[in-house]
Amino acid sequence: METVGAGRSLAWLLGTWGATRLLLLLFVFKVFVFPGPDVTSDVSVIYQGWYEVLRHGTFPLDDVTWQYPPAAALAILSPALLPFLDYATAFFVLAFLADLAVLLLLLYAGVRPGRSLRGAWMWVAGAALLGPTVYARYDVMVTAVAVAALLAGARHPRVMGALAGFGALLKVWPVLLLVGAVRRRAWGAAAATVAAVAALFALAMPGAFAFLTFQSNRGTEVESLGALVFHVARQFGWNGEVLLNYGSVEFLGPYVNVVSTAALTLTGAAFGWLLLWRLMATRFLPHTLADAAFVAVLAFTVTSRVISPQYLVWLVGIAAVCLCYRGSRMRTAAGLVLAATFVTVLEFPLWFSHVVASDPRGITLLFVRNGLLVAATLTAAVQLWRSTVPRTSGAPLPAQAARTKETPVSP
Repeated sequence: METVGAGRSLAWLLGTWGATRLLLLLFVFKVFVFPGPDVTSDVSVIYQGWYEVLRHGTFPLDDVTWQYPPAAALAILSPALLPFLDYATAFFVLAFLADLAVLLLLLYAGVRPGRSLRGAWMWVAGAALLGPTVYARYDVMVTAVAVAALLAGARHPRVMGALAGFGALLKVWPVLLLVGAVRRRAWGAAAATVAAVAALFALAMPGAFAFLTFQSNRGTEVESLGALVFHVARQFGWNGEVLLNYGSVEFLGPYVNVVSTAALTLTGAAFGWLLLWRLMATRFLPHTLADAAFVAVLAFTVTSRVISPQYLVWLVGIAAVCLCYRGSRMRTAAGLVLAATFVTVLEFPLWFSHVVASDPRGITLLFVRNGLLVAATLTAAVQLWRSTVPRTSGAPLPAQAARTKETPVSP
């Protein structure tokens, strides 16, 4: 009976994935029109424009919207792998295949003894709730690399480190996957991969690190946590503006720099907490690597000056890895992220005009979405601390020491 039940669950999972992904493809190929701004224009206009520059062997040095590490060029150039398709079509097909790769990785992890298919369900539901944005940004490709890295981490630390290092050169945030890595081999492999790939791009293509300057000049994007200050302030006469700036819709005007600096300070504080956790933690179980990565990525996202809708793809992917482990305590935080994903598709693209206008509907959506993300971050951080840090400052109690030995970790 157990086998029959598992077979039915797997059939439902695959059927749901197939139905939702068919719908996403119909939206990005415009068989059906998704309400709100056209989310696919980033691919057909911005990505394709970068492609034309990159294929000639240089980075888009004159375009301040290029704010990505050098290996991002590989994602932008990837549609060349399907030369029989036009650029946008090839990109959507590759994004679909990356989505499929994440599902297969989570299924492989979920059917192993002591694991769960909850992670695969999290991915199926979360990516579907985000709508066509998931196939109209290259973040799903980065998430596939990150998921592979975390699932490899327990048994193959060097593979995990290499994938995390490569992912960091795709979009920076995968470096956070290493927060919970206790084996030096993972860190060494990550450093070697970053050094080798970065050197290759620096020698082969001019402007590989121009993105650092462009990124530092960004302001406060209208969907970020800090932006709520100005959404409310506009109701009381704040005389700033909302403009397309550095590739995103941002607030410009009085006190924006103050809020942006505060966001950076919060990011620093979050990373300080992660460092403290790492120094205090003594119990590292198989799921701790994924749990710590989830907390780190949540903290980075919530305190960022920008919370673009595609950032939720990262969170859903990492949360899905956590849920593959029955012992993970991230279920509540993952549920909050899933709810935030649904609210995200409402604020972008569905009612983005209300967000830009700072009207009651737009402000309410942002308060709810960002509130859910803050709650998820705090909940996940508390659970990570409680599950890994001993309650006493002295030597661990015998029971704690025994639990610590459940999964020996070699350097």
